[in-house]
Amino acid sequence: MTSLTIHTIESAPQDSKPQLEASEKAFGMLPNLHGVLATSPQLLAAYRELHDLFTQSSFNADELTVVWQTINVEHGCTYCVPAHTAIAHSMNVDAELINALRDEADLPNAKLQALKDLTLSIVRNRGRVSEEELSAFYAAGYGEQQVLDIILGLSQKVISNYTNHIASTPVDAPFEKFAWSK
Repeated sequence: MTSLTIHTIESAPQDSKPQLEASEKAFGMLPNLHGVLATSPQLLAAYRELHDLFTQSSFNADELTVVWQTINVEHGCTYCVPAHTAIAHSMNVDAELINALRDEADLPNAKLQALKDLTLSIVRNRGRVSEEELSAFYAAGYGEQQVLDIILGLSQKVISNYTNHIASTPVDAPFEKFAWSK
C-alpha cells in the first residue's frame, strides 16, 4: 500500500509535467518513482539532475553500479535494487558483479571491492571514515575525486531510497523479474 501519490503526467503538478514527459521519453514509460517525486517538482528536478551528474562523474558503468547498488542494498530499497539491476544489465555490467552486489557478496576484483567498502563506510558512518579506510581506497587506485563522487551518488540514492520507503513505491513492470528483498 502506497502512502504517497503516484502521479501520471495528467495528474501531476504543472511544474512536474514537462519533467515527467522527459522521463517517459527517456525510459519508454513513466517510472513509478518519478510519479511519486512529481508531487514536489523541485525534488523531481533535483533527483533527475543528480542522476545526470552522477552518470557523468569519474566512474565507469561497473563503478556506478557498485555505488548505486551498495547503497540500495544497504538501505534495503526493494524498488531501486530491481531498477538498478535492469539498468546495470542495459549498461553491460557483468552478471557476476550484479549478483554479488544484490547478494552482499565479495566483488570479483579488489578495486571494485575497495569502492564498495568505502561506500558502505560512508553510508554506515555518515561520512566519518578513518584514515585507514581512505588509504586503502587510494591504494586501490582511486583518489579524492572518487570520494566526492561517492557522496554525489549517495545524494541521489537518499532521495530515491527514502522516498520509496515512505511511498512503498511498487516496482515497475519491466523490473519485476529482478525483484529483491533484504
